[in-house]
Parts: sequence; C-alpha cells; structure tokens
Amino acid sequence: MISGNTRFIAHLGYPTTTFKAPMIYNPYFDSIGLDAIVVPMGVDGEAYPSLLRPLFSARNIIGALVTMPLKIATVALVDEVSPTARIAGSANAVKRLADGRLAADMFDGEGFAGGVRRHGRAIAGASVLVVGSGGVGSAIAASLAKAGAGRIALHDVNAASAEALAARLAAHYPKLALQTGGSDPAGFDIVVNATPLGMREDDPLPFDPARLGPGAFVGEVVMKAEHTKLLRAALARGCAVQVGTDMLFEQIPAYLEFFGLPATTAENLRALARIAY
Repeated sequence: MISGNTRFIAHLGYPTTTFKAPMIYNPYFDSIGLDAIVVPMGVDGEAYPSLLRPLFSARNIIGALVTMPLKIATVALVDEVSPTARIAGSANAVKRLADGRLAADMFDGEGFAGGVRRHGRAIAGASVLVVGSGGVGSAIAASLAKAGAGRIALHDVNAASAEALAARLAAHYPKLALQTGGSDPAGFDIVVNATPLGMREDDPLPFDPARLGPGAFVGEVVMKAEHTKLLRAALARGCAVQVGTDMLFEQIPAYLEFFGLPATTAENLRALARIAY
C-alpha cells in the first residue's frame, strides 16, 4: 500500500526489464512495516545528467540505486565520492546529505566478492580474469584486488577502458600482477563476466567457455535469467558458478546502511525475495 507518507528509492538504469532489486527490497520493507518502496525508472545515458540532481529535490526520496549504463557517469555528477567508488571509477548508490550535497558509493565489488566467499572459494592468491571494464567490472576488479587476488587480467572491447582500470589498480595495489588484452579464460581460478552480454539469449558469449578449466569458478553479473547461456556452458564444463543475483543479495545490507535504513542479512533477504525471471 502506497500512501502519502511513502518514501521511495529510485532504481535508475535501462532497460528496467532486467531489474531484480525491487523484488528483494520491497518484500523486505513489507516484512518490517517500513513505508518505503523501490521504484524502477527507465533512464538512459543521454537523459541521466539532467535528471539526477532534480530527482533529489523530491522531499520523500531516500536515495537512488544506479545500474547500467549509468554507473561510470555518476561519479562526475555528485559532490562527494567514496574511496571505493573513486578506485572503481563508478558508483551504484546515491544519497542526499544533510547539507543538500549528493554523495555516491559503490557496493557491486564487495557484493560480488561476498558471493565468491559464500560459495567457499578463496580470493587471496587467486588468478582472476574480469571481462568488462565498465562500472561493474571496475568495482569487481577493485574488490578482488582488495581481497588479495594474486593476479588480475582485464579485458574490454574498449582497450583504453581496461588500460585505465589497470592503471587505477596499480596505483592502489602496486604488488598486484596485472595484465590487459585477451579474454582467454584458460588457467584462471576465477572468471567474471562483467559485460551486458547475456541479457539477450542471442548475445555472443563474452569468452570461450570451452577454454575454462573444470576447477574454475565462473561469476556472472547479468540477471536477465538465473543461469545465462554462459553459466549453462560453464556448468557443462564442470565449473562452479555464481549467478547474477548472488552479488545483489550480498550488497543490499551495505546499501541499507548507506541509506540509513534498518539493517538485515543476505540470508533474510533471500528468504523474503520474490524474484521472477
């Protein structure tokens, strides 16, 4: 029930058809009697710069969840950026401070790393391939570096994007072995698809799953389906996998804290969620 007292969290991005956050947050808010709602808002990159700040003039806004393709642009549109978001070069959460300024943070990477740990995989010393150096890929690479990954390889169709991410990581983690270039997953312990490929069933695969070692752990960020075409191929190779929503569940407790809302656990969110594909 939406009332005149309802506060809202804007979920910004495009296309909204892939959004799963409202199916997690809103059942949780209902369960604790919080008069708040997450509302998907279809916003593309062209409209975003002129929309973000006016949106926060709404008196009942709690904050904004930011997803593709807006995460990188967010950093330049706010007044205060967390160190995590600065390293990643992207942000996925925005709130209004008491003085009216906008602050942004990034939780994708910690959510992904938390999912890897929940699956019982070690990050420290691992060799990692991250395919995609946009907002989510940058955040994941930064968090895996923070968690002690031994080697990180970066690939992006825009080579300059991968090189820029490598430079930021090298500045903060000078002992980390870094490479850029190809997307061959052979020999890596953890392989991440951080591209939009998989949002449509006819998308090409981000890398050749036939090159995966059977002991590899394959993580996905696409949430269009529980098991994307890539994850189905990885499972057929005998690999362990992490579905896109795993990252989401693991980061929502941090989002709630950022927005000043009642905290909960990833386990409770999973029990309450009403996810549909």
